[in-house]
Amino acid sequence: MGKYDFAETFRKRTKNLAIEIIKLYQTLPKTEESKIVGRQIIRSATSVAANYRAACRGISQKELHANLSITIEEADETLLWIEIVEKSEISKSEILAHLKTESIEIVQVFSKAHKTVSENICKKTE
Repeated sequence: MGKYDFAETFRKRTKNLAIEIIKLYQTLPKTEESKIVGRQIIRSATSVAANYRAACRGISQKELHANLSITIEEADETLLWIEIVEKSEISKSEILAHLKTESIEIVQVFSKAHKTVSENICKKTE
């Protein structure tokens, strides 16, 4: 898979994750704790998509590195909120397993990409 195909695939995956999280939020019970956790998970999941898009538009390796750092943090935070929804039994939705798997994969893939970018930045400054 080339760089363009990779970027396009993950633009779609991160956007789809955000949309699926919004749909999950719509199914949550209308309790105060559900609203609080639900808003947090929406913020982090939509931030994953937005920051990855920004990373793809990055002008420099350093900008790419910075945006990937934020993307990884937000994807990991999304995973945290999914685990909280699951463990607190706010929702027993079957979609939680899929969202959890997708978040883990996004963190892993972007962590590897981040490491590669970091290595390239270090090589240029040596």
